[in-house]
Amino acid sequence: MYSKEELKQLKKEFWEGFGTFCREVQALKHHKNRFILYNTKIKGVELKFDATRDGAFVILEINLRNEKARLEKYEQFEQYKTIMEEQFPKGLVWDFAFIHECGTEVCRIYTHKTGIDLHRRIQWMEFYTFMSTEMLKLERSLKIVKEAIK
Repeated sequence: MYSKEELKQLKKEFWEGFGTFCREVQALKHHKNRFILYNTKIKGVELKFDATRDGAFVILEINLRNEKARLEKYEQFEQYKTIMEEQFPKGLVWDFAFIHECGTEVCRIYTHKTGIDLHRRIQWMEFYTFMSTEMLKLERSLKIVKEAIK
């Protein structure tokens, strides 16, 4: 078990390692900022990574405060579900009511890999490989439907 400070240091090392990994990935060499993340150019829509003891997550999050607007945006994405999932043979997880630890409700569309644990440094390459390849696919899917969603 890690103390609060040890866990903070572990996560810092993990994300620094991911940054180093991304600088070396050939598919990302031409990307100026590596990934789109918060710069989707769609209000209330962000791309995110998460790494936990439960696995790795690559997420498209709709975080508009107005519930009606958030659900409408989610439904817009749902209309393009087939297109969004073309690059994901196992599909994506569609969650219209995800609740963050702080209590904030958002909509999420994501892919994940279970069976890996952030606390096991030996598995970090699995995290890095999964997160980088899946984010590139999620970005491509977003670019295809972006104009229709705006």
